[in-house]
Amino acid sequence: MVTLTKVEEKIMKILWDIKKGFIKDIIEQYPDPKPLYNSVSTIVRVLVQKEIVGYKAYGNSHQYYPLISKKEYSKGQMKRLVTDYYNNSLSQVVNFFAESKKLDEKELDEAMRMLAELKAKKDE
Repeated sequence: MVTLTKVEEKIMKILWDIKKGFIKDIIEQYPDPKPLYNSVSTIVRVLVQKEIVGYKAYGNSHQYYPLISKKEYSKGQMKRLVTDYYNNSLSQVVNFFAESKKLDEKELDEAMRMLAELKAKKDE
């Protein structure tokens, strides 16, 4: 799975939200001050080269759309994070969130419920 830059991720989030669009449609989703057309166009072409974005040509214009879902990308990034920073250990991830985020009782109960469900699935 390819890791995207912050700027590439911003454009992908927009494409995931709007499903498909021309460069002008992407720019419209940005808050003011809007990025330059050429800057957005260049980044979108990089995403096409990375095979994360596809397009349909209409004469000289291109309508762009995501080739991977937000869920698929998020899953790959989380897997990379857990592997690279937590030695592929779910317990280290849970420990990190428990210590650094100061989870409240409701969040801890939810995490415990989810872990119990994962254990039950694994035991099947």
